[in-house]
Amino acid sequence: MLSTQEFLSSCRPCLGTSRKTHVFWRRSSSISGMAPPILSLALPSETGRVLSIQSHTVQGYVGNKSAVFPLQLLGYDVDPIHSVQFSNHTGYPTFKGQVLNGQQLCDLIEGLEANNLLYYTHLLTGYIGSVSFLNTILQVVEKLRSINPNLMYVCDPVMGDEGKLYVPSELVSVYREKVVPVASMLTPNQFEAEQLTGFRIGSEADGREACKILHAAGPAKVVITSINIDGNLFLIGSHQKEKGQSPEQFKIVIPKIPAYFTGTGDLMTALLLGWSNKYRDNLDIAAELAVSSLQALLQRTVNDYVTAGFNPQSSSLEIRLIQSQDDIRNPQVKFKSEKYN
Repeated sequence: MLSTQEFLSSCRPCLGTSRKTHVFWRRSSSISGMAPPILSLALPSETGRVLSIQSHTVQGYVGNKSAVFPLQLLGYDVDPIHSVQFSNHTGYPTFKGQVLNGQQLCDLIEGLEANNLLYYTHLLTGYIGSVSFLNTILQVVEKLRSINPNLMYVCDPVMGDEGKLYVPSELVSVYREKVVPVASMLTPNQFEAEQLTGFRIGSEADGREACKILHAAGPAKVVITSINIDGNLFLIGSHQKEKGQSPEQFKIVIPKIPAYFTGTGDLMTALLLGWSNKYRDNLDIAAELAVSSLQALLQRTVNDYVTAGFNPQSSSLEIRLIQSQDDIRNPQVKFKSEKYN
């Protein structure tokens, strides 16, 4: 594993060694004695402390804007790092903003480390736009696990959809060869699962087999969040509780809503993290809760656009996240899983 010095040196030459400790009290530089503790560390929540590295928009709900609030509603302390900060998502005619590079990510991790703030129970990552940044994420995973060996890494390998990549093609091999082996849970869509496995998914049986291929590469939990076979949309989940054992697998049939939404994949992965940590041995229950929350939110979004006099099929829709917080916190389970034998 990377030592603190090795990690920092890989980010920027000639950096000194930071402190490495599990003590969650910090000294104040301005007053003598001990400063107050960081309460999210000294008195951690029953759920966990999440570091979420994703995109951010000022307006709208994608990336961290879709993930942080739901996780907080479910009881998690969440620290976001914004891989990009844009005025709005890129589906608008124009957007402005900044892109975080690998060195800047290293700087943020170094600052957390220097103040003994780098203990997390979960790491969540979403859209990553460059190989160099993804390689820095891998260094962060190793660093976090050197502090907490039980860190759960939940990875949404955002690469494309419906047969098209929207990231550089070089990212695919990095995800396949380096990221998948260190992930605890993967949440690809159908196209991304095909990219990661080299296996075409044309049936439910193919989806189940793709999950097994991914288990063999690393993660114990795999959720292919959307599979479209002959016009039928469903999710396939798979949990391999012990290496070498057959995984427990299930599907959830998902109704098609005739509209296109932004931020739904980011939200779905956050909900799967939130509920799967509460139901650690029952990924099927966690998926039922996540799907039920998401579907209630999407239906509310469509209804509200219709109320506003807008045709929801004419453009991509911004999800109604704040208005759906009751559905996130206490979802009515209307979508049940079907276990495979």
